[in-house]
Amino acid sequence: MTDCIFCKIVSGAFNTPFVYETEDFAAFNDINPKADTHVLLVPKNHYESLNDIDDENLLGKLLMGVKLTAQKLGLKSYKTVINTGKDAGQEVFHLHIHILAGNIKGV
Repeated sequence: MTDCIFCKIVSGAFNTPFVYETEDFAAFNDINPKADTHVLLVPKNHYESLNDIDDENLLGKLLMGVKLTAQKLGLKSYKTVINTGKDAGQEVFHLHIHILAGNIKGV
């Protein structure tokens, strides 16, 4: 999807540094952090939300990606959030998982 900001990020259009990356997903710092650590993990293929993905294998890889990203960051405790749909607070319509740790503000 050409107008999706997360698609542009994972394609390298902004030279965003990745905290962790595989062939299936990339994790990078949120530009508007709600915690001391606030990383977004996004699949490289575009899925609008959790409602649009049926690939159980990829879903497992995304959750494992959360764990591996947290380990890479040295996090022992963290919160994960997946907003699904506008009414649930989703602002960017590309599936993403928030990984938050430390002082978490209003999430």
